[in-house]
Amino acid sequence: MRYLAELREGETIKEIYLCKQLLQLKTKTGKSYYSLVLQDKTGTIDAKVWELGAGIEHFEAMDYICVDGQVTSFQSALQLNVRRVRRCQEGEYDPADYMPTTTRSVEEMCRELNGYIGMVKEPHLNTLLNGCFVEDKELLARFKKHSAAKAVHHGFIGGLLEHTVSVTKFCVFLADSYPLLNRDLLLTAAMLHDIGKLDELSPFPENHSQDEGNLLGHIYIGAAMIGERCRAVPGFPKKLEAELLHCILAHHGELEYGSPKKPALAEALALNIADNADAKLETMKELFAGADEKLEWIGYQRLFESNLKRT
Repeated sequence: MRYLAELREGETIKEIYLCKQLLQLKTKTGKSYYSLVLQDKTGTIDAKVWELGAGIEHFEAMDYICVDGQVTSFQSALQLNVRRVRRCQEGEYDPADYMPTTTRSVEEMCRELNGYIGMVKEPHLNTLLNGCFVEDKELLARFKKHSAAKAVHHGFIGGLLEHTVSVTKFCVFLADSYPLLNRDLLLTAAMLHDIGKLDELSPFPENHSQDEGNLLGHIYIGAAMIGERCRAVPGFPKKLEAELLHCILAHHGELEYGSPKKPALAEALALNIADNADAKLETMKELFAGADEKLEWIGYQRLFESNLKRT
């Protein structure tokens, strides 16, 4: 199998991919065409079907399709111009080849997460974390497999765990560097800040926003979930609960970025810094990985409002 990450401009291919997205659009002259997002475990690629003729069998989003086409480049990113499409049947493909997955060991990251839980000495916070990530086997199983986003950063199986561990590691550094920070509060908030993603996004292969996610968003969902769990811990201090929920509610930093509150606590600010840094660096890593490896400058990237250069 030729994985998407192996494709190079100018190649002609005939391969099976998962059709993650299918849109029927029209050109400026009114001609219909298909705009696709194809996926395998190494990532995604935009594809276009310009000629909707006899060689294009009927297919829908989330179908596995055999595509015959040529790899081109558009705005410094690879694109596939598809000439023929055939809908595939079960047995022609292994679904595991089409689910993007973390390159890190999930079990190793779980051990790292447990180590951070052990650093939290405040008994109520420690009980809360153990209730989520140790005692609740169902939640942990979902957390290990979930993505952190539909796209942009950590949009793969294990992405939520990887992002959470990275943010928490950064917060350990910040707590060590700035004594004004309440380590227990900051590390707890770091480990729980994106837990609402479990209900915002559907699991793979869809990895799409669910109704609850579209209506409420992961920040509100996560705060509501953790508030309920705090109240289930005997004697959990109200002040501590409010501070923890504030960190979750403010972790995007700005109202225009989806946070219901701007950071009012040092711990909320530190969490926002760690979350933003990990998300942006992972995004940059994924952009470099998806661009033509021969390019030193990969072109203007809207998310960074800059033309990015490899070092």
